[in-house]
Amino acid sequence: MTSQYHIDDYAGRRVHMIGIGGSSMSGLAEMLLRRGFRVTGSDRTRSHSVERLEAMGVKVGIGHDPAFTAGADVIVYSAAIKPDNPERAYAFEKGIPQIERADLLGQLMAGHKQRVCICGAHGKTTTSSMTAQLLLDCGMDPTVHIGGRLDAIGGGTRAGNGELFVAEACEYAGSFLHMPPTVAVVLNIDADHLDYYGDMAHIEEAFYNFCSLLPKDGLVIGWGDDPRVQALMAKLDRRHETFGRTPASDWYPENIVNDDHGCPAFDVLHRGEKLGRVQLQVAGSFNVTNALAALASAHAVGADMDKALNVIGQFRGAHRRFEHTGDIDGAHMYTDYGHNPVEMRAAISVAMQQHANRVWAVMQPHTFSRVKTLFNDYLTCTEEADITLVTDIMAAREVDPGDINSGMLVEGMKQHGINAVWTPSFDDTERYLREHWQPGDLVLTMGCGDINLLNEQMQQHGDTKR
Repeated sequence: MTSQYHIDDYAGRRVHMIGIGGSSMSGLAEMLLRRGFRVTGSDRTRSHSVERLEAMGVKVGIGHDPAFTAGADVIVYSAAIKPDNPERAYAFEKGIPQIERADLLGQLMAGHKQRVCICGAHGKTTTSSMTAQLLLDCGMDPTVHIGGRLDAIGGGTRAGNGELFVAEACEYAGSFLHMPPTVAVVLNIDADHLDYYGDMAHIEEAFYNFCSLLPKDGLVIGWGDDPRVQALMAKLDRRHETFGRTPASDWYPENIVNDDHGCPAFDVLHRGEKLGRVQLQVAGSFNVTNALAALASAHAVGADMDKALNVIGQFRGAHRRFEHTGDIDGAHMYTDYGHNPVEMRAAISVAMQQHANRVWAVMQPHTFSRVKTLFNDYLTCTEEADITLVTDIMAAREVDPGDINSGMLVEGMKQHGINAVWTPSFDDTERYLREHWQPGDLVLTMGCGDINLLNEQMQQHGDTKR
């Protein structure tokens, strides 16, 4: 439901953001600061995002206390913050206006002439980051809001000149339905967030409703190899283009060659015309289609394509997307945000191309509902790795139902021939790794929770032998 309140009505006043440490919320906080709002916030734990905002002068309370909300002119909250949250309950009692995070993002986007919104179950952050950096390097000065950190823009947000906005469009809880796209990029449609949608039919309906928000002259750019995306575009009364791996799509590659680390080079063709050749600095065959989606987006908003083909090769990835965090005891540590089986399998496929002695997959399952609905897929998604370690499930917004745990995942993995071990805590995982790894091994931690902190913890402890 769209809010009855608009952020512009509170210009220069105090905005209190509940859940301010989240990737999207922290980025929005920075945008509001740049626009002259006074920003405060709260979050359940201290994090790098919180510390970054505090360094900018934002006062952040840890935990949830009505006292944090007192004196605020308007409240912004994320979808995970329920009405009975103490701070929101206080706001209801005192009549303080409240705006949901996705609604705020839509309001901030609305003042821009061209609005590229990138959605899909997988690849949103990478493709949004790639598109943002490509347009920036082409001199188009975009405003950006992505769900990760990109060095090229110094974080997850960037304020541009007002004409062009690039945004990651998340489907969770219907968040992307608050956005006003002029270009909608649909990377894929897959089973995720079933705790909210219930089944694929409702997920497909949400993507249709999102693309229906386009103006009549708007454009859908969709993955032509995905039957669900094809069906979506066939139903829409909007212009559309496709990207894919064959000439059946408008944008497609030819002559793909991977370097020694799995980074692809390929010719880019648009409707049969070769536009040029690109060499990516990010590994994985899935980044071929991500790059085609980014190039199609750039073309749609009028970028110089000769320049675009040249600069896309400068993209080196967003943080937590197969990110090398350091070496310990001769083992190479990486982390990746992949949190469902499709994404974890893709991340491991990249790890397998790095010429490691052995590959360790360290999985932090995220939410009990996701593990239940995708249970069978989790059992084989790490099969390429040599050893799999599974931490306890991160509850995030959920309460433990008591009928699912990581031990059940590990037992199922073993039945599929996977060398899997349940290491419940980060300390357990670190201990097991240090006792069993060898120089030249690659350790990949995966999940959208706080599993990246394991990498930091181990880096701080350093080499076992000094």
